[in-house]
Amino acid sequence: MAPTTGGPAPHHLRTRALAVETNQLVKTYPGGVKALDGMELAVESGIVFGLLGPNGAGKSTTVKILTTLARPDAGTAAVAGHDVLRHPGRVRAAIGVVAQKSGADPVATGRENLLLQRRLYGLRGAACARRADELLARFDLADAGNRPVKGYSGGMCHRLDVALGLVHRPEVLFLDEPTTGLDPEARAAMWEEIARLAGEDGLTIVLTTHYLEEADRLAERIAIVDRGRVVVEGTPDELKGELRGDAVHLELSEAVADGAEPPLRDALTALPGVHEVAVDGRRVSARADDGAAAVPTLLTALERAGAAVATATVARPSLDDVYLRYAGRSFDEAEAAAEAPVPAGAAGGVR
Repeated sequence: MAPTTGGPAPHHLRTRALAVETNQLVKTYPGGVKALDGMELAVESGIVFGLLGPNGAGKSTTVKILTTLARPDAGTAAVAGHDVLRHPGRVRAAIGVVAQKSGADPVATGRENLLLQRRLYGLRGAACARRADELLARFDLADAGNRPVKGYSGGMCHRLDVALGLVHRPEVLFLDEPTTGLDPEARAAMWEEIARLAGEDGLTIVLTTHYLEEADRLAERIAIVDRGRVVVEGTPDELKGELRGDAVHLELSEAVADGAEPPLRDALTALPGVHEVAVDGRRVSARADDGAAAVPTLLTALERAGAAVATATVARPSLDDVYLRYAGRSFDEAEAAAEAPVPAGAAGGVR
């Protein structure tokens, strides 16, 4: 099945009911900062669906709308079959949310946090206590269940946050950047738990992330988001498999002079077996039918153009290459643009 661009998969390609669906969502913050610019999503039930994009792409704004924490300026959205604007209460009952910042009370114990969360959904009595004990055991927090959360490590806090999102057995679980700030060991443990939730529990999980490896490893389907819209959607293997040949990445000793990028790009594109050339400052990226064979030819062409090469690498297609192809810039460049200072009068922090 070929990946799709600019929106959800065609109806005839879907095999399961939709757990999440958006249509032309638009959201603009004060100062004219457009966080969403026609966001289109179609998430089938029972899968891990990855929203992959750099900080500032609009992922978290999308999640806020889908979880009824924000209203779109235009467009529609439905979760678990409920319209987020007409029936927000039904949506909240059907979802679990794990935000970037912990929602746990740091003074209360882990068990107390779970009991409170359960009671907020109207559940009390022995069943409430059993569910708390079940989740503490599942997330390896049983020994820490009676300790205040302020003494938990970062990994423990993240596990408790996921447990809080599962207290009421939701249909759809939203994980917004769930491993940000975790060390490699804690991140790997969280990946294992997310995979287990989808595999054993059959949950629909909407995962937002700016980690390419995380999306590649966990998500059954991925929507790559840039500037508030979906630029391409598909499985990780589909997206990478669509790119021909090898990825060649060259780092120049000095940035290309202003105005010299277009002619240099045209000269490299004219080389046999080389295509999809991108030149940006000191970075040159291209696709080649045979990467190893193309490197000497590229080096010679760059030398003739007066551009010395510092490093050269050849690799199989990655999600970064997919992002470059469809967004027109590398993932690192998009991240850097998101971290640039916000103009005076504009709203910052758009995610």
